[in-house]
Amino acid sequence: MSCNSLIWDKSPGPRLRCMAFIPQSWTRRKGARQSCTILRHDILLLLPLHKAINASFSSKIHIHPLTTHKMKLSIIPTLASMGLLANLISGASVNNVRALQPRRKASMLIDPPALPDLPTISAAKAAASVVGLNLSNIQGDILIGMKKNKELFYFFGIAKPTTFKKKLKSDILPLITTTTQLLNVSAQPTTALNIAFSHTGLLVLGIKDPLGDTAFAGGQAADNGTLGDPGTKNWVPQFVGTSIHGVILLASDSVDNINTQLYNVQAALGSSIKELYTLQAAARPGSEQGHEHFGFLDGISNPAVQGFQSPLPGQAVVSTGEIIVGENGDSVTRPSWAKGGSFLVFRQLKQLVPEFNKFLTDNPIRAHGLTAQQGSDLLGARMVGRWKSVRSSEFSGTPLSDLITQQGAPVFLAPLIDDPALGANPTRNNNFTYAGPGQTVASSTDQTKCPFSAHIRKTRPRADLGLPESQSSDHHIVRGGIPYGPEVTSGEASSHKTSTERGLAFVAYQSNIENGFQFLQRLWADNPRFVHGNVGFDPIIGANKGASRVVNGLDPTNSSRPITLTTDFVVSRGGEYFFSPSLSAIAHTLSV
Repeated sequence: MSCNSLIWDKSPGPRLRCMAFIPQSWTRRKGARQSCTILRHDILLLLPLHKAINASFSSKIHIHPLTTHKMKLSIIPTLASMGLLANLISGASVNNVRALQPRRKASMLIDPPALPDLPTISAAKAAASVVGLNLSNIQGDILIGMKKNKELFYFFGIAKPTTFKKKLKSDILPLITTTTQLLNVSAQPTTALNIAFSHTGLLVLGIKDPLGDTAFAGGQAADNGTLGDPGTKNWVPQFVGTSIHGVILLASDSVDNINTQLYNVQAALGSSIKELYTLQAAARPGSEQGHEHFGFLDGISNPAVQGFQSPLPGQAVVSTGEIIVGENGDSVTRPSWAKGGSFLVFRQLKQLVPEFNKFLTDNPIRAHGLTAQQGSDLLGARMVGRWKSVRSSEFSGTPLSDLITQQGAPVFLAPLIDDPALGANPTRNNNFTYAGPGQTVASSTDQTKCPFSAHIRKTRPRADLGLPESQSSDHHIVRGGIPYGPEVTSGEASSHKTSTERGLAFVAYQSNIENGFQFLQRLWADNPRFVHGNVGFDPIIGANKGASRVVNGLDPTNSSRPITLTTDFVVSRGGEYFFSPSLSAIAHTLSV
């Protein structure tokens, strides 16, 4: 990255522009290169920090003190008086290029009240210091989880490896958003950027070190049978094969911000990459924020990672090395450069929402005292293991308008009727084990409160495997997914048929795909004999290669009654396995 001209200009307002970054369409100056733009007040705020600014600029910098209408500014004296000009001319530091990006006053992240809060920056740093974790070297999406407002997944192939590696270090690395940045609103960029590479992508970059993960090395297309997909017939064509070399994740609170940053990235990388596929995703609107398209609050059961956050009651605590490669708890031999990275699983999961709702309506649980609507709601809750946001007109006489809030009461604690207050309380809505008082192992027969096949029980069995959970299970992932596609239309709702695709852009991070995502999907969700006897498939994500699925335990009045699901309400559209490297790995290994 080089900068050969800094100017003040008034379109659309007074800005200091580095011509190495500005899109040509933003300036009248002939021959301008691609670049970022820095608002005047941001520069003024940064002036006292001049000693920390070491942007990768060339030794020849021409600064033009221009004047705009009703404004006269002399740039050189101001910069020189603060010593900033000398630093701009002399240095080359990724951190300080990042420091020149515009900053925020309001967070780009969403914060549904029923979900665990992110730690403060000071708390996270304190926790990280105990285990020696460098949060400033870890890409931000890995530990943050499901808190994004808008997100674009940009899948690409590397066409010119040599050029790409140069641009990766000079232009993309300074834009990568770290964990510490996302936790500090004043340090958040307008648009967050992370990048990850497939196994094939690493090979194209000349990285041949085995990362100790067979699933990653084989790619997801080769894994489709293991995951229960009916081949790749429903897959997005670009996910079939190994042509995808990487994915860039762009997140912000507006699509315009994302598109602007995407333009900058594409302009910087130029012909060194080829766009293969993109998926735009966004948190659902209004009171549905934080919910997936079926209507259930998502992310409640994300674990607390040691060295990052303190757990809430009932939240699983996982060692740092279960999520971050090379840290305490990761027993696999890795190359030293891989430390601080994480394996990213991406799955595009299409959701048949009208069909799912029709199934619930047609098969209400007929428990004593329940209306048909309440019986339908109960069936959905027992399939997932948690209640939806309020659908019925009232609960216990409380008007609907007072209850539309973030919820997710577990059926184990609210077996027949939703408990909105419980669901909205993050210190209570995850605080259960499936075991009775004083027991360390749950009953192997009792499904009256929660079916063994319920989605959240299949994927986190808690006391079904014995307590403490930290000793009985090490198959945890940090999920960072986000919905995609529009809301259900009135026409779709009335016809009970999906006409426009919507679903979940599923993202999961772990230090070992075989022990994390693949294990959860193959041996738990898709296994009709897990956790006990013949309980059936996970009715939400369990897959049987397109064949019908039998589920037991959904009816609390007759837990042995099987229910046959002839429709997969979640359809895999494919995906890929990636490695999300640390910033130091990008700087010193992937880009050289």
